[in-house]
Amino acid sequence: MTGLKEAKSIDVHAHAVLDMAMGAAGEHGPELTEEPGKPAVFRVGGYTLHGVKYRQSPFMDPDRRIAAMDKAGIDFQVISPNPLTYFHYIDVPNAVRFNQKYNEGLQDLSVRYPDRLAGFAGLPMQDVGAAVEELYRGVQELGLLGGYIGTDFGMPLDDPEMDRLYEACVKLNVPLFIHPAPAGIDGPAGDPHLDRYDMALTTGFAASETIAVGSLIFGEVLERHPDIDICLSHGGGAAMFLLGRMAQASRVRPWAPASLSAEGAYEEILGKLWFDTNVHEPRSLQLMRDIVGDEKLVFGTNFAGWDQADPHLPDGFMDVLTANAKRLLRA
Repeated sequence: MTGLKEAKSIDVHAHAVLDMAMGAAGEHGPELTEEPGKPAVFRVGGYTLHGVKYRQSPFMDPDRRIAAMDKAGIDFQVISPNPLTYFHYIDVPNAVRFNQKYNEGLQDLSVRYPDRLAGFAGLPMQDVGAAVEELYRGVQELGLLGGYIGTDFGMPLDDPEMDRLYEACVKLNVPLFIHPAPAGIDGPAGDPHLDRYDMALTTGFAASETIAVGSLIFGEVLERHPDIDICLSHGGGAAMFLLGRMAQASRVRPWAPASLSAEGAYEEILGKLWFDTNVHEPRSLQLMRDIVGDEKLVFGTNFAGWDQADPHLPDGFMDVLTANAKRLLRA
């Protein structure tokens, strides 16, 4: 392998749990407890996840990760924080400390496996100034390829305070990736219906991603920052299916900005966002292609996670996604 520039397949949606970041958020953890004969317990603040095998799995063992990548035909991955450990609602000092330690762990992986792995910087979004500082450190000192944030952290994505982060991405010439976390991990609880049937991970994530798309477009983030590249996970949630309804709102609702009032204006701005292809269904992928085209789609798997599945890509489409990823990642 010869790294990102020569890769024929690039996965931009691959989370990791890092040993060196355990306990870095102080009392909030994270903490992994493993006892013989008992299911593993992963603790984040007051939340516990039971029975997920992190250690001696691709999540924590890079050699196992690369062996699994080889089996899946993936040349290169850009690793991002585990959504359980965004820590977007804890106290600022512990959030900063955790992200610093985690990002240093990503640097270590990228140095040890430069032909196969790189990283996105986790950011302490409860303090935008601290997030900007960590983005600069992550990119300029640690060699990470962009920023990685959740969808929820106490302010909307179009809040004027967020402009500092978007400006930093443009100045550094790096993308920003947005991926949800389950509600209630370290922030406010979500709709109680999401506690049933794992809907926090399906319906909840899709709702968060769709709201993120709406916030970015209705809030005119892309008008204020025309050079920014923002990529959303899981095809943007339900954003493609709701295109007509969102576009209609942009034309007729009294709060809608004038920039979206013309026929086709909403669709044009939607096409400036990037989306990964972790959507599980050929018809969903085709809908994305029909609405936003192929130029802003990148390959994503949620590697080794519960929803890693056959990507259902048409023949030759991986070449398109890989070329797009290299543009997005400035390779």
